[in-house]
Amino acid sequence: MATFTKIPDDETPVVSVNPTHKISKIEDNTYGGFTEHMGRCIYGGIYDPGNPLSDENGFRKDVIEAFQELKCPVVRYPGGNFIATYHWQDGVGPREKRPKRKELAWHGIETNQFGTDEFLKWCEVVGTEPYLCLNFGTGTLDEAMGWVEYCNSDSDSHYANMRRANGRDKPYNVKYWALGNECWGPWQVEQMTQEDYAKKATQWAKAIKLLDPSVQLILCGKEGPTAWDYHVTKECINYTMHILGNNDASCLIDMHSIHIYTASSDHLKNVTAPRQAERAIEITSGLIDLARIENKVPPSIHRQKICFDEWNVWDPVRAPGWLGAEEQYTLSDALAVANWLNVLIRQSKNIGMATIAQSVNVIAPLMTTKTGLMKQATWWPLLLFSKYMRGSTVACHVQSGEYDGPTQPAWIRGTIETPWLEVSAAVNDEGVVSLVVVNIHDTKDFGTKVEGITPGAKVDVYTVTGESLQSTNTEEKTEVGIQESSWTAEATYTFPKASMTMLRWKP
Repeated sequence: MATFTKIPDDETPVVSVNPTHKISKIEDNTYGGFTEHMGRCIYGGIYDPGNPLSDENGFRKDVIEAFQELKCPVVRYPGGNFIATYHWQDGVGPREKRPKRKELAWHGIETNQFGTDEFLKWCEVVGTEPYLCLNFGTGTLDEAMGWVEYCNSDSDSHYANMRRANGRDKPYNVKYWALGNECWGPWQVEQMTQEDYAKKATQWAKAIKLLDPSVQLILCGKEGPTAWDYHVTKECINYTMHILGNNDASCLIDMHSIHIYTASSDHLKNVTAPRQAERAIEITSGLIDLARIENKVPPSIHRQKICFDEWNVWDPVRAPGWLGAEEQYTLSDALAVANWLNVLIRQSKNIGMATIAQSVNVIAPLMTTKTGLMKQATWWPLLLFSKYMRGSTVACHVQSGEYDGPTQPAWIRGTIETPWLEVSAAVNDEGVVSLVVVNIHDTKDFGTKVEGITPGAKVDVYTVTGESLQSTNTEEKTEVGIQESSWTAEATYTFPKASMTMLRWKP
């Protein structure tokens, strides 16, 4: 949580942080990833058999090490839009018998050489949890229940025995399952109305929780402040009495997903665009509460949170999805990602999970080549947040000037502030405080009073910046990275123009 007071640009900004004022727990799943059968994300990304950089499973070892460095807790799979025509049984069993299919979302051929067992084994190697998305397009409820049984059942039953025949005796115990992806979109095979989706999601959720009441089910939302989100939360977040009885599973839905991408060639529009997500989270959490109130969901049923399972900087014009969506990110984009992460930390009380879309090659912080792994400009803020912004969000207040120009989308200007200094703060279980300050101004450094640090305290400093807003990383050069230094706390700290700064200290 951060509050804001606007002051004239020529006054000294003040950032106040209160390390003892914990607001809410930061869910580890805030730092989730996403891998989809799209472009080079799977084939040539996480799975590259025959490459000297891959292990005996065909998994890229450098990619695994990067996921482990992020301590990535959960990874969504296999889509995304891809899921609407994907049939999981095509991707299990002997590889030589797996069919090749025409893939309609991204206009390719799916070989099915990488499927359920490969992904779940990859998750175990990485040390992350899987999050699977169900086919709400051409899929059936029987097919979805078969997938859950294949992954999770230890019974002497058809799909559990199919898994055993394919070489896996113990269940994978997949906890997270999405009830479709972007079913509202005109690009979707089997696009639905909100009424049809809500009815289908409720019936599928009931059947799946009868099969395995331990799973968590994620509802398919839109951007948050939409009629779709209002309708499906109202209809699906309900107290449902059925054979499971009066327990937490009586509420079939555990989280509600929303998707937002931001991007602009104009730097200030680019770095302020994540404020759209902040307002969307606030509104969506209100819709969840409204559904619980109107549907008389008892307080004993856990409050549903938001699963922000697609977020990132992406311009589909400069990086079209059907061409692989391989963005080359700049310093400006890195600062936008830092502000995205600031939003997720500030809104931790409402975030149950977030998965950056995507993790490798496709609009991603990591890019593979045949000979190595390139870390884009956006990797560095993601790494710092994922390593250090754990524990609990703590209260902070910002007094600074404000960018008052046009925003993208335009409605940001009338609904939420856009300060020059974007701030979030966290305290971990060891009592170490991390304060992130993103100076979005492209020409002005801000000497800033920092309140809440004992004068003379030793502070570790991590700075992400570059020579220009267009600084970028390639195989040949690294123009954006992390600069490490230290600071003996004084009355003021100067936050450089176009930079992200993390200050870490123990009170």
